[in-house]
Amino acid sequence: MPKYIIEREISNAGQLTAAELQQISQKSCSILNDMGPQIQWVESYVTNDKIYCIYIAPDEQSIKTHAERGAFPANSIAQVKTMINPTTAEHSNG
Repeated sequence: MPKYIIEREISNAGQLTAAELQQISQKSCSILNDMGPQIQWVESYVTNDKIYCIYIAPDEQSIKTHAERGAFPANSIAQVKTMINPTTAEHSNG
């Protein structure tokens, strides 16, 4: 199943309290439960004015539907094509 990165522009996201983040998370999870197991929230990263979310979903439209139902911004949605990390630099003996 494809993995996506969603960029959500939210002013002062980095200033959200733990209670506010919990409320947003609960709302998101409730909508995801209603949508079924084909769409999953993996994790999110909060910066000063944005939240970057990692989702597994069958298609981009599922991400958009989740955002619309939750009134969450989805300013950018990009499908992950591959992942790299420091071990990518290692020489393979193949």
